Amino acid sequence: MNEAFSETRLRVRYAETDQMGVVYHANYFIWFEIGRVELLRQLGFSYRDMEKDDGCFIAVADARCRYKAPARYDDELIVRTHLKNVRESVLHFSYKLLRESDNELLAEGETTHVVTNAAMKVSSIPQKYLQIFRNAVSKTGQVP
Repeated sequence: MNEAFSETRLRVRYAETDQMGVVYHANYFIWFEIGRVELLRQLGFSYRDMEKDDGCFIAVADARCRYKAPARYDDELIVRTHLKNVRESVLHFSYKLLRESDNELLAEGETTHVVTNAAMKVSSIPQKYLQIFRNAVSKTGQVP
């Protein structure tokens, strides 16, 4: 499937909760990353491929999360990840985190990534990935 959208399921572990019994806020960003990595796999490659084969790194430049309701231990969650936009050296993803049992929206987020080389200098996305990203975004009606 070559679309700019994926769904990933995961279950809240006890270690991810705080003293109040709810998920510690920083874990949402980890779950966003899990969704993002799975989306790339769905597109036919991985972060590891980009780093190892092409010296291409995706650095987080901005990360945001709006918390709507708490996630708790043993909740099964759905991370919906969407590639919103791609430019020569920037990728923009959005996320929705839902509780599977009642489909309640728990959080929404976005991350913006700047593509760099191994020296952490901004660089263009290699053409083979850029074309995949643009094709995927165009299938969802977004402007590539």
